[in-house]
Amino acid sequence: MIFHTLISTALLLSFRTFGTRAADNNNIIPDDVRAIELRTHSLNAPYLDNEMQSRWFDFGADTVVRTDQYVRLTGELPSRSGWLWSRVPLTATNWQIVVEFKIHGTGTLYGDGMAMWLTKQRAQQGAVFGSMDKFDGLGIFFDTYKNNRPGTVFPYVMAMMGDGQTSYDKHNDGKANELAGCSVRGIRNQNIPTKLRLTYLQDKHLVLDLQYKDEYEWTSCFTIPDVKIPGVAYLGFSAETGELADNHDIISISTKNLYSPGPGDDAHSAPKGSTKPSLKANREKRGSWFGLFFKFLLFGCVVAGCYVGFTMYRTSRASSRF
Repeated sequence: MIFHTLISTALLLSFRTFGTRAADNNNIIPDDVRAIELRTHSLNAPYLDNEMQSRWFDFGADTVVRTDQYVRLTGELPSRSGWLWSRVPLTATNWQIVVEFKIHGTGTLYGDGMAMWLTKQRAQQGAVFGSMDKFDGLGIFFDTYKNNRPGTVFPYVMAMMGDGQTSYDKHNDGKANELAGCSVRGIRNQNIPTKLRLTYLQDKHLVLDLQYKDEYEWTSCFTIPDVKIPGVAYLGFSAETGELADNHDIISISTKNLYSPGPGDDAHSAPKGSTKPSLKANREKRGSWFGLFFKFLLFGCVVAGCYVGFTMYRTSRASSRF
């Protein structure tokens, strides 16, 4: 009985480990599409280098960087705004961006919200969630304060495609500009990592998935077919508070270039304008397979050790009876 219990526990832990990883890696990238991480549009702690700057991102206004935790676009104070923008444009034809963020605060009343941008303009402070109005490109707004949208549950996430001339309908929470959207009640003050995953396949669709209900569980927010994002657009994030306030934090950004190899391409082919996988990346890939094999081997050793221990224990008890 003891042996069976030990085996069951070890199996359960093993399945939990591999099951969790499978769920965490669950995404909508087709099997025949390869991904290359773009360091130019990815950001992780400590965020800054020895000169207290980021090589690939600029930040400004009221943004505060805490190198061990977050890039805080706004703190929980009224009339604040902040921004974070990539220094170089995103030129990949197809891509996927995963962002861990956190919207939180102590008040029962809060606002105003944060935004994610892929636009021709960059780092210009303004009245649309801390960034400029009449933008050219894509804006995705996480609006936490309801102004005037009857029948809509807030917080609310919506996408707007700007043409460089149209203003954001701020009085009506973007109702006149909405391309697609979804309600995200419960996204604020979550005790799990909240994430967004934005996937763009040119001439196909733009897809937004969110993680906020449960860790490793992705919820579809919207799919927009036949949308065209500017081929040269800067990646940015901004947030603002008014009379009401909240903390708006960016924890990490991971951007990948997606491509489908042609018939004559080998395993390491990359699209024009992207970087081929480095020797280090290939070693890391081989290392991950070795690590998986090592864990299975370690699991087998644990099972064998449990069996030997139980056998010795049973033999000892049998001998003590005589």
